[in-house]
Amino acid sequence: MEGSVRKRGEKWYYSFEAAKIDGKRQRIERVGGLTKPEAEAALRKAITDYENGESIDLSNISVSDYFDYWYENYVKKNLKYNTQINYLNVIKKYIKPEIGKLKLKSLGPAKLQELVNELPDMGLAKHTVEIIVTVLKGALKKAVYPWQLIKSNPMQYIEMPKYDQYNKKTKEKLKVNTIEDYKKILGFVGPENSFYIPLLLGFHTGMRRGEVCGLTWDCVNLEEKTLKVNKTIINTYGGWQIGTPKTQSSYREISFGETLYRELKTHRKHQLEHKMFYQAEYQDSNFVCTKENGKLVTPNSIKWSCTNIQRKLGIDFNFHSLRHTHATLLMESGAKIKAIQERLGHSRASTTTDTYSHLTKKMQQETVDIFEERISK
Repeated sequence: MEGSVRKRGEKWYYSFEAAKIDGKRQRIERVGGLTKPEAEAALRKAITDYENGESIDLSNISVSDYFDYWYENYVKKNLKYNTQINYLNVIKKYIKPEIGKLKLKSLGPAKLQELVNELPDMGLAKHTVEIIVTVLKGALKKAVYPWQLIKSNPMQYIEMPKYDQYNKKTKEKLKVNTIEDYKKILGFVGPENSFYIPLLLGFHTGMRRGEVCGLTWDCVNLEEKTLKVNKTIINTYGGWQIGTPKTQSSYREISFGETLYRELKTHRKHQLEHKMFYQAEYQDSNFVCTKENGKLVTPNSIKWSCTNIQRKLGIDFNFHSLRHTHATLLMESGAKIKAIQERLGHSRASTTTDTYSHLTKKMQQETVDIFEERISK
């Protein structure tokens, strides 16, 4: 059995491959000491103990080292890339600075509740606090089982801090744009711009940025005017890669209208013309959203286009604005919540209603009108 050592911060860590569980690779990583020789010696002993069936002593592991271990051995092996990055950010910014020096076995509900209560005072939104709580709960749950480092999860006793119930999402906070704003953006971008088709897809379908970039022609049925969402493009430090949709509900089929149909049909024709013009220099693929030379339109290039639009036109806009605008327009027009939920790929209808139902004055007025009509009979 082989292992390795590496320096992280001021400490040296050792790691080695353990036996597979349910066919999945397991890697054990621990603090080995302050120097490389100490870590190498600790590695040799740990491998010997492991091969002899002896347990590895983690009784005095710190919270900081434990979250490193959890991240390496669970998060990186089981969660999506974007989730890995979000969780690592939470660990570095909010967990290690506050409780990282404590011993894991001494971490109790009182200290954790104190940490959670302080998060809103840092100016963090409720959703951000919920993510931090999720990270804490998930990591400490693994410390109970299967790793048996603590007897119970202290996060089970923690309560979320109170937030102002009137501080609801508004059109401005969600960056819901008007039809007039969208038309200005569409005119500014123009059909020759590589952002034009992603812009149309976002507005007409409510697809997420990565879903738009990952759309391929085999998932577009121009005859039936439908498209399937079954993959996404994510940016990594090594470039872009194809990933799976956000949740199981994100796998979906979306119908679209005549406007998007005409634009996609024209775009497909232009792609074939560009392929003939560039020949060997054309980057051939089956992606819908490509540049003139066939190169993929990535989430990062879309982000740049949105920032440029916001700067040049002075409109509060990002790509997710198109999703919010799409949903709001449907809701204002009387579309059924279940249909909107499925179209957006929300796991629960409550997510759709909680996000959008209170946004529209038109819906509020319709509710009053229904009541007035009923009592006047």
